[in-house]
Amino acid sequence: MNSVLMTVALAVGAYLIGSISFAVVSSKLFGIADPRTYGSKNPGATNVLRSGNKKAAIATLIGDAAKGWLPVFLAVLLQDKYNISDLDIALITIAVFLGHLWPVFFNFVGGKGVATAAGVLLGLNVWLGVATLVTWLVVAYAFRYSSLAALVAALFAPFYYGLLFGTDPQLGAVIVMSILLVLRHSQNIANLVAGKESRIGSKSKDAQKK
Repeated sequence: MNSVLMTVALAVGAYLIGSISFAVVSSKLFGIADPRTYGSKNPGATNVLRSGNKKAAIATLIGDAAKGWLPVFLAVLLQDKYNISDLDIALITIAVFLGHLWPVFFNFVGGKGVATAAGVLLGLNVWLGVATLVTWLVVAYAFRYSSLAALVAALFAPFYYGLLFGTDPQLGAVIVMSILLVLRHSQNIANLVAGKESRIGSKSKDAQKK
């Protein structure tokens, strides 16, 4: 296959995988309201948790992380065998993340990308993913704000990558992903400044069972 066509095929495939919204799928499976209709209206694990259904939230978290991990991990694993370039892997990284933010299967209404970004980073390198996840956990445990933890982790992820691997196209992809994640949290930033941000575990009265 022509290298350009292969790059396009890999990016499109990654985008389509990223477009599977596990928050919506899990909510339907567990019989709870669409997460786009309550709380922050964000189709992500933290908002699904506001329904009070921990199993649905865990399923969302695992699903969104797995879809970010799978295409990136496979690209890294098969890089030498199929001559997949670092630029290809960078494009796959961005494509799967864009799929989560703007999913074609769900009218381009997606989540903020925290779990998917974690999966992507684990796919690139397990230690990169672990370092970023530990950063999220420390901040989340200390302050009980998922959004604040995500913002801090997003800022540290490119630093961790540069420290481990130096400068390459994949670092650029991690930077782009981090910038997009911060932009998706603009309302959360405003809420944090105003002292109105919801803490982890708080429930929404609008999350009624169907």
